[in-house]
Amino acid sequence: MTKRILVYRPLSEDQLARLERDFRVDYLPKIDSAEDPAFLDALVNAHGLVGASLPITPALLDRAPNLEAIASISVGYDNYPVDELTRRGILLCNTPDVLTETTADTGFLLIMCAARRAIELAGMVQRGEWHESIGKEWFGTDVHGKTLGMVGFGRIGAAIARRGALGFGMRVLYSNASPKPELEAELGAQHRDLDALLAEADIVCVTVPLNADTHHLIGAREFALMKPSAIFVNVARGKVVDEAALIEALRAGTPHAAGLDVFEREPLPETSPLRHMPNVVALPHIGSATHETRTAMADRAVANILAALNGEQPPSPVNEVGPTHS
Repeated sequence: MTKRILVYRPLSEDQLARLERDFRVDYLPKIDSAEDPAFLDALVNAHGLVGASLPITPALLDRAPNLEAIASISVGYDNYPVDELTRRGILLCNTPDVLTETTADTGFLLIMCAARRAIELAGMVQRGEWHESIGKEWFGTDVHGKTLGMVGFGRIGAAIARRGALGFGMRVLYSNASPKPELEAELGAQHRDLDALLAEADIVCVTVPLNADTHHLIGAREFALMKPSAIFVNVARGKVVDEAALIEALRAGTPHAAGLDVFEREPLPETSPLRHMPNVVALPHIGSATHETRTAMADRAVANILAALNGEQPPSPVNEVGPTHS
């Protein structure tokens, strides 16, 4: 029997052709809900899944008796019940490494835009309101030479810190990670507990994964510890931050500004005050959204699912399982 792969995110013709050499492919690139009848119908016969963004629940797994492997086109895997997948012998793979530098670019973009009020001032020009040299009420704040506090110091956190330390002469602090002596030597980074980092940093940047320990890691208490002049940046997951507490903190003036690529609800609801706050730079979750990186992520996902379904070691497994279904 030829195994079947359910693909529910866009792939290139070449990527699809690689899958179709050995497997039957059900291609549903525009699915936006796991309750879509076409998705549910295809799930029944799927041996492999390739996609992203849809939460895969135990109830959905019950409808997929043949499922052997999932290749997520993402580095995060909070949409998947990893323990349940492992219990069922289903391999989960992700796409680390290939999006590190692009996401770090986005993180530093948010730092720069929030610090220099770039979006506000670009809007002034677009609206035809720039009639004379701007006054100090429109001034931003310098980034070079400031203290950058990284909440999380994995691949992406280290890449952002590298830009800050080596490109902008920033002092780097980090927390929520085991000591990283090699990065301390390279960047002069210093380990702090979270409270100390929040109190000391001029710019606080969050890059931790979302899990039970990091859900609402940053809330009202944590915002109160920051400097009134601090800039807060989140390129992790929206639910790492208590968004209601962030809104109130920004209104109260601590932190001074925020740069956000992720939110508790996405797309950001029309009713969210974050859409209209002048001291917020809000992006539509573009961390890895470049042509080059999204192609590389899909390539990695294809390599992962091909290896998994052929009984080989995939490049980027998340969990460990025994032999797949025969």
